[in-house]
Amino acid sequence: MSDVAISSTVVRKRPASVRSTKLGTTGVVVAIVIGLVVVWQVAVSLGWINGRLLGSPGGIYRAAVLGLSPQGTLVSDTGATLVETLMGLGIGSALGIGLGLLLWFVPRVSGVIEGLSVVLNSIPKIALGPLIVIWFGSDMSSKVWLSGISTFAVAMISSCAAAREVDKDLLNLFRSFNAKPSMIFSKLILPSALPWIFSTLRVNIGFALIGSVVGEYIASQSGLGHEVFVAGSLFDLNTVWLGIIVLTLMASILSWIV
Repeated sequence: MSDVAISSTVVRKRPASVRSTKLGTTGVVVAIVIGLVVVWQVAVSLGWINGRLLGSPGGIYRAAVLGLSPQGTLVSDTGATLVETLMGLGIGSALGIGLGLLLWFVPRVSGVIEGLSVVLNSIPKIALGPLIVIWFGSDMSSKVWLSGISTFAVAMISSCAAAREVDKDLLNLFRSFNAKPSMIFSKLILPSALPWIFSTLRVNIGFALIGSVVGEYIASQSGLGHEVFVAGSLFDLNTVWLGIIVLTLMASILSWIV
């Protein structure tokens, strides 16, 4: 068999091995989670732990059934939080990434703007919550603003770094052919920044979700954050766990899509 044939065989087999490794890892994680849930339920059933204080898988299941019933609000609350998160993620990330990349054209200004972004990112978003609610009201717009602010600074800092870390040899090559800045940006800077952009989107999913939930905690009549807050006030630990599980699944699915 020739070297070319051997190489092609290796290339064809490698993706299958990678997929099998990922499936194996996923299977181990699922098995661990199922085992923990079983041990948790058994411990509650045998009275080893206080189900009223820590909740129980059976209680979480009953809370889910009630929430999914016609009288329940789980679907509507999940939809409200999902819309707020997606809008905040899209608006904040788009503005941050766009502005961060465009600052490549003005390197003297980019350092100052990036420093201001670091300061903005260091502010605890929960401290901004009351101000955002007062300025934009208690409806969905305040949650979208808070979610967008939570993602804007991270996206901008990352995109600035992406534009700055472009291969210098390629940049000098473009300039040696007297390429215009617009061509360098579209043919080199933007394609080179794409891995950074997608990594930033995955990170920003969590920040956007936190912003939405924080806004719902402060002032809201719907959303998973509102549901968790009300359930916690009533010591309904099973509903609290249900809200946490749904939020975790939402973040995981959005990250997988990205």
